[in-house]
Amino acid sequence: MTRRRFASGGDSIRLMVADREVVGHGINGRPIYFDSPDCPFPAIRYQEVNSKLCALREKELDDWKNLSLDEKKHSFCQTYAEFQHFTPEWKICLAVALWLVSVGIAISISMKTMLYGKLPQTFDDERQSAQLRRIIQLQMNPITGLSSKWCYQENKSNSIIGCHLKLNFSKAYTEVHSNC
Repeated sequence: MTRRRFASGGDSIRLMVADREVVGHGINGRPIYFDSPDCPFPAIRYQEVNSKLCALREKELDDWKNLSLDEKKHSFCQTYAEFQHFTPEWKICLAVALWLVSVGIAISISMKTMLYGKLPQTFDDERQSAQLRRIIQLQMNPITGLSSKWCYQENKSNSIIGCHLKLNFSKAYTEVHSNC
């Protein structure tokens, strides 16, 4: 029974509006008061209706140039300048974000210094060049791999990718083949 009563939204809307006048559609059709530059006309009046506001509403029906600045402001909670005013909240957000980044960097540095040991020997340049030499000697993956980019007659690489190998590896490769 309650579900059917609130399905139409009549009672819930009346509770949200109270004694304020509904003057438009509003954001998403809900009768809420919200100052926004995207939806400048709220669905309901800012204040509840009283005798002073009734006299002001009658005056608003005429030319708005006859209204004073206070009378114009009386219909709304804030002016455009007030609700579009630049707030310093971004400073707090930036400070929290930078603080979290610095905590993350501090944790990663402490983990690197305290938890992790030395890198394995395979990360050394000498070991990596030895691995490359071994790959080329064994002619591993000769169709699409590194061995396919190596010219065994001229003892140098055939492609742009292998130019790095030619610079770092050709001397070591010739030493190995001269010993054979």
